[in-house]
Amino acid sequence: MSGRRFAECEISDPGTPLDVWQPWIRRLPTVDPAEFATAPLQIIAPHPDDEVLGVGALAAYLTDADVSVSIIAVTDGEASHPGSPTRTPADLAAVRRQESERAARVLGIDDITYLGLPDGRVGENEDRLVALLSERITVGATVAAPLRDDGHPDHEATARAAITAARRRGARVIEYPIWMWHWSFPADPAIDWPRARRLELPPTTAARKREAADHFRTQTEPLSPDPADRAVLPPHVLERLLGLDEVVLL
Repeated sequence: MSGRRFAECEISDPGTPLDVWQPWIRRLPTVDPAEFATAPLQIIAPHPDDEVLGVGALAAYLTDADVSVSIIAVTDGEASHPGSPTRTPADLAAVRRQESERAARVLGIDDITYLGLPDGRVGENEDRLVALLSERITVGATVAAPLRDDGHPDHEATARAAITAARRRGARVIEYPIWMWHWSFPADPAIDWPRARRLELPPTTAARKREAADHFRTQTEPLSPDPADRAVLPPHVLERLLGLDEVVLL
């Protein structure tokens, strides 16, 4: 269901605005981020930037507390601009890795693993992804994966694979929404809200998250005036992702 709804809500559409979401989020049960300070955090990102947009503030909080935080990037995001007259997929893959590394440094992260699965085709490679993650997830770690009902096919395939691999490794999974904030709405019955928790994070971590997100210029700014080079994350989408309190589903 969620995948169809995402497809029906174009990125150019306004989606559910920040000022509608935030009062709803403020009423969610909270979780103390210190709860996640007792084990390494491994963030599984379908594409470079998802790790920051999903749990960047939590990552900043944990690195400040000397907790090990690492990123596993499933794809290089090379398919973000199909038909671009200025960037080939290989160009985009290389630049997006650089962006991810610069953003990670802002959050205090220096451990990134790139799996290099094809962008837009994670579902076709889900069994392979389970195997790769099973080799890399630390026993007893906390694994942050995309929401299993996030709506984007790569996100949902990544979530399924991460959940399967984490179970094999005895790791805890928390899920972070990205595109759900765009196509869903408060009290949407498609979302398992009883599992949702708002992270009570210091304001400084949100500022670090915003600073880190500034490094993803290939996604937040047009590559050129050509329509194929338009920003993947237009201002209304980016501001919602950066302005919302972080939420995870336990």
